[in-house]
Amino acid sequence: MDPLQKYHLIKTLHLAGAFALFASLGATLLGGSHKKSASILHGVSMLLILLVGFALLKKPPMDQYWWMVKVGLWLFIGIAPLLSKKNILPSSVVFGLSLIAALAAAYLGFNKPF
Repeated sequence: MDPLQKYHLIKTLHLAGAFALFASLGATLLGGSHKKSASILHGVSMLLILLVGFALLKKPPMDQYWWMVKVGLWLFIGIAPLLSKKNILPSSVVFGLSLIAALAAAYLGFNKPF
């Protein structure tokens, strides 16, 4: 497998983890009968995003800070279900903030502004 194919495969896995993350976040925030399965999918997809994200970086650029902000956004999305479960924020607000965090992470990943 040439390096470009490997890069595209890793990037596809990263995006698949993001899709699974938001599917699990929606299922967790909506409630229902499969909340435990949704929570497990949330954790697994968070781990997949983190590991594959660092595989994309290979070696984090220590002189740049955009990837550190992305880790902070990742942590926020990781605790988002807890914010709803403990009634700290309504589910709709948590989901909206999570979408904004995901858009910010995507912007940082594509543009690497700082």
